[in-house]
Amino acid sequence: MAPFTNRSFANTLPNSIAARYRKALTKHPFLLFGLPFLTTIVAGSFMLTPATALRYERYDRKNQQISQEEKMGLTQDRRKVNMKDEYYRLQAKDLENWEQRRVKRLPGEVDGILE
Repeated sequence: MAPFTNRSFANTLPNSIAARYRKALTKHPFLLFGLPFLTTIVAGSFMLTPATALRYERYDRKNQQISQEEKMGLTQDRRKVNMKDEYYRLQAKDLENWEQRRVKRLPGEVDGILE
């Protein structure tokens, strides 16, 4: 049997639902294809509206929490940073004499030492 036959899909099943739909689709393409497509898009937009609202409400809640921390005065006791002062403070440190130390690991944590 040849891999491709000359028969088309419309000729094989003349009374099936798919064949009748295909025939009607050539006569009324917007009614049978465009309108259901646009209806799906609009319905999906209405369905996704609560999800996007939840996203923005969560973002607003996070920003409101930060403003409450600022009201409590957590940002008042911070030291002002000046680039020149930081540069001179680092210049005053002795960066040549230092010792490498291992960080203490939590119990049960792999320390990475090969034995």
